[in-house]
Amino acid sequence: MGRQHWDLVLGVIAVSFAAVLIRLADAPPLVIAAYRLCVASLILAPAALMRSRQEIRRLARRSIVLAVASGAFLALHFALWISSLSYTSVATSVVLVTITPIFVAVASYLLFRERLTWQVMAGIVVCLAGAVLIGYGNWQISSESLFGGVLALLGALAVAGYLLIGRKLRQEISLLSYSFLVYSSAAVMLLVAALVRGYPLFDYSGETYLWMVMLALVPQLLGHMSLVWALRFVSATLVTIAVLGEPVGATILAFLILGEAPTWSEIVGGVLILVGIFVAFRRGGTEAVGR
Repeated sequence: MGRQHWDLVLGVIAVSFAAVLIRLADAPPLVIAAYRLCVASLILAPAALMRSRQEIRRLARRSIVLAVASGAFLALHFALWISSLSYTSVATSVVLVTITPIFVAVASYLLFRERLTWQVMAGIVVCLAGAVLIGYGNWQISSESLFGGVLALLGALAVAGYLLIGRKLRQEISLLSYSFLVYSSAAVMLLVAALVRGYPLFDYSGETYLWMVMLALVPQLLGHMSLVWALRFVSATLVTIAVLGEPVGATILAFLILGEAPTWSEIVGGVLILVGIFVAFRRGGTEAVGR
C-alpha cells in the first residue's frame, strides 16, 4: 500500500474520532462548533498570511462572497450535526450525515444537469431505505431520538451546499486560501450564533477545552487535510468510498469509549446506506466527495 493510501487511511481514522470527542466535551453544541473552527482557523492563519496573502487580496468580490457562503453552509452543518449528537446515538448521527454524497449527486443533477447513472439512482433508493429504517428505529426509541436523526440529515444537506460551492470556487483559488477563508468565516458565524443564544465561551473544565482543541487538531485538520492530500494521487471516487469507513470507525469508538452499542435498526440501516453509497460511486457516478 502506497503513501497516498496510508494518508487516506489516516484521514478516515482521524475523522472517525469527531463524534466521540464531541460527546466528551461538556459544552453547548454551538460552542463546540465555534471552538472547532476557531482553533482550526488560528492554526491556518500564519500559513495563509505568509503564503496566500497576495492571492487573497486579489480575489474578486464574487469569490469572497462565495467563500463566505460556503462558510455559512459549513457553520450550519456543524451546528446541526453536533446538535444531533445531543439527541441520538453516535451510530445514527454519523451514518445519516454520511448521506452527503447522495445529496450532492442529486443537487448536481438539478442545478448543473450532470447525468445521473443507473448505479447512482439505485444507490439513492438503497440509501433512502436505510435512512427510513434508522428513522423508524429512532422513532421507536423516542421522538427526541428521531429529532436527532433529522438534525443529522439536515447537517448532511448543509454540507452538500458547502461542497457544491467549494467545488466551483476551488477551480479559482488555492486550497490554503479557500480553507482559511471558509473556516474563518464559519468560525465568526458560529461565535456570533453562540453569543446571540447566550452561551458562555469560557468557564469550562480543562477536559472540555482539551476535547475541543483535539476536535480541531485531529478530525478537522489532520483528518480533512489527509483526505485532501490523498486526492492529489487517487480518484475522488476512491476517497468517497474510503470515507464510508467513518461511520464504522465512529460506531466502534463509541462502543469502546462511551459504551454505546448500536441497535439492530442502526446496524441494518447503516449497512444499507453504506452499500447504497458504494453502489452509487464505485464507478465514479459523480465527482462529489463526502464530508
